[in-house]
Amino acid sequence: MIEIQTRPIRNATVAVPGSKSYTHRALIVSALSDGECEIQNGLDSEDTRLTRDALRLMGISIDQGPASWRVRGEHGTLQPCSNPIFLGNSGTSMRLLAAVSALGKGKYILTGTPRMQERPIQDLLEGLHQIGIRTISLGCPGCPPIEIEASTISGGLLSLNCGISSQYLSALLLISPFTQNGMEITVTQGPVSKHYIDMTIDIMNQAGVSVNRSGYQRFQIAGNQGYRSGRFCVEPDISQAGYFWAAAAVTGATITVSGVSYRSRQGDLRLLDVLNTMGCTTIIEPNGISVTGGELTAVEVDMAAMPDMVPTLAVVAAFAKGKTVISNVGHLKAKESDRLGSVVEELQKLGIAAGCSDTALWIDGGKPHGAKIDPHNDHRIAMSFAVAGLKTPGIRIENETCVEKSFPEFWKVFESLYP
Repeated sequence: MIEIQTRPIRNATVAVPGSKSYTHRALIVSALSDGECEIQNGLDSEDTRLTRDALRLMGISIDQGPASWRVRGEHGTLQPCSNPIFLGNSGTSMRLLAAVSALGKGKYILTGTPRMQERPIQDLLEGLHQIGIRTISLGCPGCPPIEIEASTISGGLLSLNCGISSQYLSALLLISPFTQNGMEITVTQGPVSKHYIDMTIDIMNQAGVSVNRSGYQRFQIAGNQGYRSGRFCVEPDISQAGYFWAAAAVTGATITVSGVSYRSRQGDLRLLDVLNTMGCTTIIEPNGISVTGGELTAVEVDMAAMPDMVPTLAVVAAFAKGKTVISNVGHLKAKESDRLGSVVEELQKLGIAAGCSDTALWIDGGKPHGAKIDPHNDHRIAMSFAVAGLKTPGIRIENETCVEKSFPEFWKVFESLYP
């Protein structure tokens, strides 16, 4: 357990690690490429290590140095793996690798933590069925552990429900160049978290594969091709930047996150627009983007495109005047925790009125008081509620090491805010 120090913080410039989402995708595209790839500024965290280690079990050579990773691509060829592959509670690893393993040889079993075994994946399994891949849920119906039987993939037309996760679409896009006839994917519901699809296509484009698309509803990719080896530079993770911009919002300080740009395809960048609406000031600096806190007022905002920022905004809203309503976020119930219910439970411990429905979250801002916060083993809840402790004495975070899932150095960077 860690107790957050409630004392003035300085105007600061901080650096955050590389994007978790980009790192997963760069690892997979590199592993499927036609030669040696270099990944610069990749995130070294619990989740990305799970993807790295799974690819190693599938026969991919990955050397990890202090500044970059070197991945030896095998032209879309993967080795068989007789033992189950453990993917913890990394939903990205599970969903993307469920499709990737279909390119291998034999049967692959992907499993994870008890929470992972409650997280849905049925819509992706149905998508794989449509292109001739045999899949089985070995536990709860439609959830991991799953068995994937690899085979030659003809490709073709398929319909995909992305109402729970855009990662189902990203998974199929990533393997589409290796199909015999290419793929034409029609999204029947959703997709949620649209900008993550843009990130997937961006990585594919960098590796020489083009995607023809009609918005977020139809995607066409030619078959019988592959990824070109090369160098990927992973940009800073804007999900992680959000915690420090939130710290500025609730304290009135000015915090700059270095290396981030408005040109980023990461959807969480839209948090800046929300903070501006609430009363903060955003400035594009030569070395990054800064936020200065102001008098906070409530907002009503659709956050389907940036679900990872919901706990962060919920904590900021606890200090804002009025009732904040966050809509179109029902898919957060299937995250590392039931993020809607968990956030409400912890806000109520602070004396803040909050509630949720199946699709929305509301927070009635006020004056939080100290409490012991259970992050529900969810890294984003731990980091978000740490921000509350900068303004409210007596905030203690249990299981603080859960931040290693995405930001192992979080507490060190957080401490740097103090004079």
